[in-house]
Amino acid sequence: MHHDTHVTDASPEQVHAWLANGEILLVDVREPNEYAFERIHGALLYPLSTFDAGALPMEGRKLVLHCGSGKRSLTAAHKLQAAGHGHLTHLAGGIQAWKAAGLPVIRIDPQTGRVIEDGRR
Repeated sequence: MHHDTHVTDASPEQVHAWLANGEILLVDVREPNEYAFERIHGALLYPLSTFDAGALPMEGRKLVLHCGSGKRSLTAAHKLQAAGHGHLTHLAGGIQAWKAAGLPVIRIDPQTGRVIEDGRR
């Protein structure tokens, strides 16, 4: 059944390739503490708890949403669609799938506050 609440699943590899080519704006809808602990390089933080569909850049690159496991990014996608965004894409499986695919994340070392680049290919 085709209707307007369609959200496309993108694989970690696909999102990684888009990011590398500067084709997308990756939006992380997790909470700030989660983002601080571990994030995908280049992702912008717009937490679902304070999510304002109007605050996201509408122009330019296509939006791809992600969260921890893929649930919150779907919720955020539906909020955006309700606010007039068209077709949306999210990272299926969230940052968990991204890491499972062996793709890099940036982590903060809680002891030193230093950034650790994790998961090099």
